[in-house]
Amino acid sequence: MSQPATPPRHPRLRALGLLAPTLLLAACTSSPATPRADAAPPANAPQVTGPLCAALPTGTEPGNPTFLAGQSVDQALRWIPTLTTFEAALRTSGVLTDLPAGTGVTILAPSDDAFAATFSEDNWDDLMTHHTDQLRTLLKAHLITGTHPIGDLSTAGRTTTLDGTTVTVTRTGPTTRLADRADTVCADYQATNARIHIINAVLGPLPVTADGTGHRAH
Repeated sequence: MSQPATPPRHPRLRALGLLAPTLLLAACTSSPATPRADAAPPANAPQVTGPLCAALPTGTEPGNPTFLAGQSVDQALRWIPTLTTFEAALRTSGVLTDLPAGTGVTILAPSDDAFAATFSEDNWDDLMTHHTDQLRTLLKAHLITGTHPIGDLSTAGRTTTLDGTTVTVTRTGPTTRLADRADTVCADYQATNARIHIINAVLGPLPVTADGTGHRAH
């Protein structure tokens, strides 16, 4: 069985939330890595929305939304260049493997910059290394059972995450506000049996160091 291509390493995007137009024009640099030839995209290309989308892979670039729609959720997360911290945490914790086989999932995925603004480097490394239970609780605050487009979540007005927390969902112009705390910056990525919405803040009740001095490697 052939192994999936390794996602290219992109420089971390420098700004999230409501990005300035100049930053929106700064797309990530892609390496020559080639997507899997056997990953058949859907007939209709997914339409992602939000101020960060213009700075993420598009068209035929590796990691574009159409390509990701044919990937498993764990592989799709690896191809989105601004989700390296979140993807590593999910992989380390094994939270996704707890879901029953075939269960759809919606992921509210904080960007790398969201984690850097919330955790110091030492605080995050300690959480990843020594506090797996707390890490899993934090990550479950970003997972919803079922595959929900962002429009459906905002129409419903609220949703419940896997940690049992009820999150309010409000449409605010080009973005969607979650728990009056985070905004979607590129919503409606699709993967096999999954929806991925990139957000600009970390959700969940876990005490954190909010000094933004982590300076993690890009």
